[in-house]
Amino acid sequence: MKHGQDRSIAARLAGLRGFAFDLDGTIWEGPRLMPGAVELVGALRGDEIPVVFASNSSRHGARVLHGRLAGLGIESAPGEMLAALELAGEEVARRMGAVRVLALGTDELDDVLVSSGHELVPEHEWKVAQAVVVGIDPHFSYDRLRSAARAVAAGAAFFAVNLDRRFPVGPDEFDPGCGALAEAIAVASGVRPVGIGKPELPLFRTAIERLGCEAHQAAMVGDSTASDIEGGRAAGMFTIWLNAESDGPPPDCVDLRVRNLGELLRAWREARGGRV
Repeated sequence: MKHGQDRSIAARLAGLRGFAFDLDGTIWEGPRLMPGAVELVGALRGDEIPVVFASNSSRHGARVLHGRLAGLGIESAPGEMLAALELAGEEVARRMGAVRVLALGTDELDDVLVSSGHELVPEHEWKVAQAVVVGIDPHFSYDRLRSAARAVAAGAAFFAVNLDRRFPVGPDEFDPGCGALAEAIAVASGVRPVGIGKPELPLFRTAIERLGCEAHQAAMVGDSTASDIEGGRAAGMFTIWLNAESDGPPPDCVDLRVRNLGELLRAWREARGGRV
């Protein structure tokens, strides 16, 4: 990167008025916090910079994520935790109104859909479903796959809370993600799903609104270029890619690449003239 570009990035970093953080692979990895997470979040809050934790979670909503983060040592205030799952009901309603939904996911997904005015239909009544909504489903089975695929093939709208094929649960370990289940339904039905979470815009727009600043004054920090970074760039945010592996040029959607959160904290402090 040329010197002029370095100064431009530093100026944008110094001018940030809010930070949105991905959770899986960015703030935590499985049962542990990522190194530097407590220090970085603490420094931002100490300088009265708002933060939002913008998770693509399709299994749990803000309450569960808040509890998990607090258990690891970082408290979050109401409104700081944002989960893609919580947008599912309103996004379906925005596109279709209140409809009959075949949902594949957790009880939390069911609650979100019902609270948005939708009617849940059981698997064996797939013929009356007007929409299929897929999240992480601990009880996913061949029967559930068959019902969902038949409903979509028959004309039901098809939504996935996110399209992440996997999510990290520990060093070099992952679980299949919501996108993996949605892909099975897509192959069987012949219809591609509409994504709700990252990299689609609704979650980023909500995060920016909660940060209370303009899009260009907000940072999106994440480990996935496909969801966190490309989506943040599309929303007009300053994108910070957490990546410890690659030494080559970062993708064009990346404004700043850091190897860890400690490096990001140092870069932010330096950009602000050493102020904490």
